[in-house]
Amino acid sequence: MAYTYEELHKKTVAELRDIAKGIEHEAVQGYTQLNKEHLLPAICTALGVEVQKHPHHAVKGAEKAKLKAEMKKLKAEKDKARGAHDAARLKQLRRQYHRLNRRIRSATV
Repeated sequence: MAYTYEELHKKTVAELRDIAKGIEHEAVQGYTQLNKEHLLPAICTALGVEVQKHPHHAVKGAEKAKLKAEMKKLKAEKDKARGAHDAARLKQLRRQYHRLNRRIRSATV
């Protein structure tokens, strides 16, 4: 049976191991010891299925510079909110800053 990446990604580790059991390929050697994070790409390699990254993890160099510029603006706004003692706005800005920071970090791993 031909699988897509989405179908394989939705399966449990036990189901993936059952699929790997029927595959004769060096990529899935030792499949009983692999967790889902390692087993999924191995099965995709063995079956010739294209591995897809999550679209939020696709941050390129130009976009990274744009995100850093936006973070710099947020930092300036945070300083203003801190000076005005606006706790609600400060919390909101911190969350925005955190989300941008996580996007940059996940893309560089």
